[in-house]
Amino acid sequence: MNPALDFNQARFNMVEQQIRTWDVLDQDVLALLFAVKREDFVPPAYRSLAFADIEIPLGHDQFMMTPKIEARIVQDLAIQPTDRVLEIGTGSGYLTALLARRAAQVVSIEYFADLSESARAKLSAAGITNVELKVGDAAQAQRDIIGAAPYDIIVLTGSSPVLPAGFTDVLNPDGRLFAVTGDAPVMHAAIISKTETGQLQRTEVFETVLASLINAVQPERFEF
Repeated sequence: MNPALDFNQARFNMVEQQIRTWDVLDQDVLALLFAVKREDFVPPAYRSLAFADIEIPLGHDQFMMTPKIEARIVQDLAIQPTDRVLEIGTGSGYLTALLARRAAQVVSIEYFADLSESARAKLSAAGITNVELKVGDAAQAQRDIIGAAPYDIIVLTGSSPVLPAGFTDVLNPDGRLFAVTGDAPVMHAAIISKTETGQLQRTEVFETVLASLINAVQPERFEF
């Protein structure tokens, strides 16, 4: 049997059984999931599991998010063709690719240099050129790492118990930020929007548990 046909069927099943049932109904987003080949971004050892509803290991105790969460992020952020995107945590580069196909430019920062280089090769092979990859520790929104230029979209691919104000500081008016905050076993994924007057509005979109960004800001915790 042709392996390509297997992947096509598995991709169709993923969209119908996982993605649609998670309220991802935007036809442009669904088409994007067919256009960007997820199997080309997973580690070779897990290629047969590219469309499974699991977090796929990437090394360094890092994981790809499940397909349904990736799809919800892209849909709920309502990315526009003129948007400039900041992604914290490049990982496999798959979500980076989805963002790049929707936006004008993506700046993606990864903590581990080897993951960044692997993602660079995969993005290049996919013909995606509107991505700037950086290596650094950006979990605390250090301005020298994330840059001072405003972003229309910001995506944190790991959880952060506390969202540093530095991220919303570089968010454009009318910009949107995706973040998962809180502590296990219940974390809240939210879209944070900035109004024209600089006010922040938070809309919780689903509950999940996501591994923390390395060196994420921690809240003050009482000790007894």
